Amino acid sequence: MFKFKKQLRISSRLLRNMQYMALAFFLVGCTATSTTFQFAATAVPSPEATSTPYASRPIYKPGELVDYIAQTGDTIPGLAGRFNSSEEEIFTANPIIPADVSTLPPGLPMQIPIYYLPLWGSQFQIMPDSAFINGPAATEFDASGFVDAYPGWLNGYKAYAGGENRSGAEIVDYVAANFSVSPRLLLALLEYQAGALTELEEPETPYTLGYVEEKYHKGMYLQLIWAANTLNNGYYGWRNGLLTEFDREDGHLERPDPWQNAATVGIQYYFSRNHAGVKYEKAIGAEGLFETYTKLFGNPHADKRIHIPGSLEQPEFILPFPRGRTWTYTGGPHTGWGEGAPFAAIDFAPPTEFSGCFVAEPQQFATAVASGMVTRVDRGLVILDLDMDGDERTGWAIIYLHIATPNRAKLGSIVNVGDSLGYPSCEGGTTTGTHIHMARKYNGEWIAADGPIPFDMEDWIPQNGAEVYQGTLSRNGIIVTASSVSAANSQITSRE
Repeated sequence: MFKFKKQLRISSRLLRNMQYMALAFFLVGCTATSTTFQFAATAVPSPEATSTPYASRPIYKPGELVDYIAQTGDTIPGLAGRFNSSEEEIFTANPIIPADVSTLPPGLPMQIPIYYLPLWGSQFQIMPDSAFINGPAATEFDASGFVDAYPGWLNGYKAYAGGENRSGAEIVDYVAANFSVSPRLLLALLEYQAGALTELEEPETPYTLGYVEEKYHKGMYLQLIWAANTLNNGYYGWRNGLLTEFDREDGHLERPDPWQNAATVGIQYYFSRNHAGVKYEKAIGAEGLFETYTKLFGNPHADKRIHIPGSLEQPEFILPFPRGRTWTYTGGPHTGWGEGAPFAAIDFAPPTEFSGCFVAEPQQFATAVASGMVTRVDRGLVILDLDMDGDERTGWAIIYLHIATPNRAKLGSIVNVGDSLGYPSCEGGTTTGTHIHMARKYNGEWIAADGPIPFDMEDWIPQNGAEVYQGTLSRNGIIVTASSVSAANSQITSRE
């Protein structure tokens, strides 16, 4: 399993209202009235597909400065974890960067103090992050039409998934939507490992993607769930600087190259769970998944779009329950969807005298934290799209889980901040009691609840606990501690 370091956080929560002075490649305009830090992006070079191994990294002196070009979604805590360095040292080496910066601008040239570790892995980048997530790059993709154009066993495949019978392409789309992993990537994995698009016969094994677990993961749908979850564990573990090494299936220790991007490490981590030795090395190289993906969809590096801009900020949010009401903070940062990373979600429950699953009182409904459009509904699920373009893969989207079907906000409806979205329940997913589960995405990327862009609601800021679901909310020195039993110090009251 992967090993987490203690999560690093920058102390300030919002980007200072300042602006970079003209500097080298990042000359931007400034005015007397607006001083928000701005970054002009430059092209980030992509490695060429090659069978020639990269030269090994040198053995750097402790704290030696190395050149680095910021990639989309990079943060100072994430870089500190990846380069075995510290936030303070990175800020000192790059004085132009403000102390409370959120995301770094892709293309920003930096110097990173590095502390060498042996066994750094492949330098080959399989795909950019924008091709990994189910974001803007996926909005133009029609999975059903694509699968229909191929003769493989996935064309005509049907199975029960997510409460209804679905085609193979619909299953791919369903998993992609829930985990926010690109459907193109899932299809490429199915082709690379199981010939889903080109082979006429489905593999005889029920473990389509090589994850052998008899109880919960038989069949293509459940194998895809495992795959998407595993990919996310790797992607967000690397993104947040928490995943710096992991053991392969053969026991070999893998330390991703510090210059790697999140998408590549997510794929490396995925293949480390079901591949070993030469098979693993091929899968993560130019002749592995990259080659399959390129044959199907073209070179993923050809799309240069940036899905996470520099200095990303969250809109203003209220607490997700009616004004002046007191609810319980039942779950500190934990997974947005599935198990493990990303730790994007937090939980709240209405007051009650009962334990377990109960019907919330009429006045205790879940509210919209901001105005938006209800873009997707499913069992227990409501997606609130804040840019109201009808697509949760673009802009900010808020995920509400465990919303009861009766009186739930209707698909396509426009809601104002504070409007009801429905009632907390036990519907959807796994839960031991009535509550709501909330998480954020931006352009398809899950945003950590405790991080450089904190899940700020009425100035309440989440902090990770020692374990998932633990942790606190804090505001002006007041601390609320997550508790599943409605302890007095876990109760929080919304503003009137």
